[in-house]
Amino acid sequence: MTIDGALYHVGIVVPDLEAAQARLSALLGVTWGPVMDIEAVEFRDADGNDLSLPNKLCYSTTAPHIELVEEVPGSVWECNEHSNLHHIGYWTDSLESDSARLTESVCPLQICGRTGVHAPEMFSYHRDPLGVRIELVDAALRPTMESFMFQPPANPG
Repeated sequence: MTIDGALYHVGIVVPDLEAAQARLSALLGVTWGPVMDIEAVEFRDADGNDLSLPNKLCYSTTAPHIELVEEVPGSVWECNEHSNLHHIGYWTDSLESDSARLTESVCPLQICGRTGVHAPEMFSYHRDPLGVRIELVDAALRPTMESFMFQPPANPG
């Protein structure tokens, strides 16, 4: 199965969000939108377990977008000794059906957003046997997400 949606970002898990922002800004000239620091977000894992985890992230303001996600030890957002390239994100107009199709094509669901008992909601991560995750993001969220990505850089003066 190939993904029909549009590639829009690459996610990297980092141990310290602010330190990673500073490092990548100095190294690559990247500017960042606002940091989203959410105390608890509802998720569901591939085994059907409902989870509530913190989530702290930000996006670069210009394409190709980089998403930095602060590590949450013991969760899907955990740094490792290899690459912390975490996922490649695609927009989808059909989150439920595209997520099911990826799961059926040997790219199993790892975790997804949920609202109460309904899942997937907002996004789903699918873990490829190579170790890279494919993230499907509901295209209905695009205007909200783009507001975080396309903000003009802050005036330093």
